[in-house]
Amino acid sequence: MNTDPIADYLTRVRNAIKANHRVVEIPASNLKKEITKVLFDKGYIANYKFIEEGPQGSIKIALKYHPISKVPAIRTLTRVSKPGLRKYASVENMPRVLNGLGIAILSTSKGVMTDKEARLQNVGGEVLCYVY
Repeated sequence: MNTDPIADYLTRVRNAIKANHRVVEIPASNLKKEITKVLFDKGYIANYKFIEEGPQGSIKIALKYHPISKVPAIRTLTRVSKPGLRKYASVENMPRVLNGLGIAILSTSKGVMTDKEARLQNVGGEVLCYVY
């Protein structure tokens, strides 16, 4: 039993990047699937695949690296809102990651989205993580 599945997800991706792996496999949940879609849409991962095997299923993520310098697309992956201390942000005090160069992934009433999309839709929510 894992107490913080999102932190586990981020740690698995972080460890795979440090070990220069091409693919990482993670146990699936609906929230993890949505976070994966956001990372793919913003160009932080090369590809992903949802595998529906067993009771839970899994997510296979193909990590993205620069073709020549082999530098990963994800430099830093930081968990913000933890089970012991939730962090929420309204539209007025939405976080800007690296002055707009990175993204903050939020869980809002309209689904999982980036900080920029949340500002456009005028919704706040729980700040899950920072990616840059």
